[in-house]
Amino acid sequence: MAFKILYVEDNPVNRVLVCRVLARAGYIVFEAEDGLSGIQVAEQEKPDLILMDIMLPGLDGHQVTTRLKSHDDLAQTPVVALTAKVLDGDRERALVSGCDGYIPKPIDVDRLPDQIAEFLAGKREALEGDAEARLTLQQEYTEELALQLEKKVRELEKANAEFQRADELKSKFITMASHELKTPLAVIQGYLAILQSCLRSDQVPLDDTARASLEGIEKGAQRLRTVVEDMLDVVRIESGTLPIHREPVVIRQILHAAVRRLEPAVKERQLTVEVDPMDGLPLLRADGEYLILAFFNLLSNAIKYTPDGGRIEISARVTRGIELAHQNRPVSSSGDFVHLVFLDTGIGIAPEEQERIFDLFYEVRDTALHSTSKTSFLGSGLGLGLAIARGVVEAHGGFLWAESEGYDSDDCPGSSFHVLLPLEEFN
Repeated sequence: MAFKILYVEDNPVNRVLVCRVLARAGYIVFEAEDGLSGIQVAEQEKPDLILMDIMLPGLDGHQVTTRLKSHDDLAQTPVVALTAKVLDGDRERALVSGCDGYIPKPIDVDRLPDQIAEFLAGKREALEGDAEARLTLQQEYTEELALQLEKKVRELEKANAEFQRADELKSKFITMASHELKTPLAVIQGYLAILQSCLRSDQVPLDDTARASLEGIEKGAQRLRTVVEDMLDVVRIESGTLPIHREPVVIRQILHAAVRRLEPAVKERQLTVEVDPMDGLPLLRADGEYLILAFFNLLSNAIKYTPDGGRIEISARVTRGIELAHQNRPVSSSGDFVHLVFLDTGIGIAPEEQERIFDLFYEVRDTALHSTSKTSFLGSGLGLGLAIARGVVEAHGGFLWAESEGYDSDDCPGSSFHVLLPLEEFN
């Protein structure tokens, strides 16, 4: 049985040379180009020996070795420093950090396989000198680790502060831009209403081209208003100021209101949308308009990723007590919920995308292929719909997540979006 060797080295030329030498000697070699990926590969592959460069970007070889030696499954795995750090004290520092051996560069390609075999057979190098000298080296290394940790913490704090400032500026920009757009948009729509009123009364004769142009302007203005309202809702959701006005609502009526808004797209795409009767469902205390918005966005998403002629089904039931842990979003409650499921026969969602799709401005497809549409097949928007839907649901104390067997544009495994809305007693 061949031994597995992991080589952590940022220089690709060195990696190629060592890997060829070891592969020729019959070893199975894994590579990693930095410390973090080295830790990940080591945890996955459980190598029999690790060759460690010391001068790595990010976490250096000393830090990576110390981390590996703290791992229960890797504590006994020999780590051998293979490095160009050959000044006085470099070997001792490598051994103090946890390395079991030290091979200086440039390597001897003829001897390297035999050196590896010796460490695999149990060879271990030890620190020289008395106990006091070894203790001093250990203390120096510990102090250096503490200083490096402090430096990293300060860098993270600075980066976090800059990120928060950028996030605040983004929210302010969205708010200001949205409000600034509303004024000229209102003027445009006002004059459009006047023109359309004149057209209906035949006060202004227009040919078919002019009429079609006015209709196009109206659609564009309405699309722009929707974008502006979506951006304002995003700011409200992020700031926790979404104005939820609760009143008794009938879930089926809310769903049908959302479906009606999308009937033209459903007809154009030859889709089938079925809403269960939902007989016996209790009234829900919720903001009807915002729920229509959330369901509209979920349906728009289903339409967008379902091929022409596909099917969308919406069902709902009461569930009593839930215990879920989906996509690292644990849910635990003994209360009663209305559980809605939006099921489609679309192209599905890859596992790694099933949580990201709810991120603001996230778009699954390549943005270079962006085509503005909320309902055309594989059309694109600003990437706000699902984020707004989740924000609205969570503002009601509920939960929203997606499930799918995966992405397949040929076989279309479909997706299901689950909404949990809490039932509250009416006073």
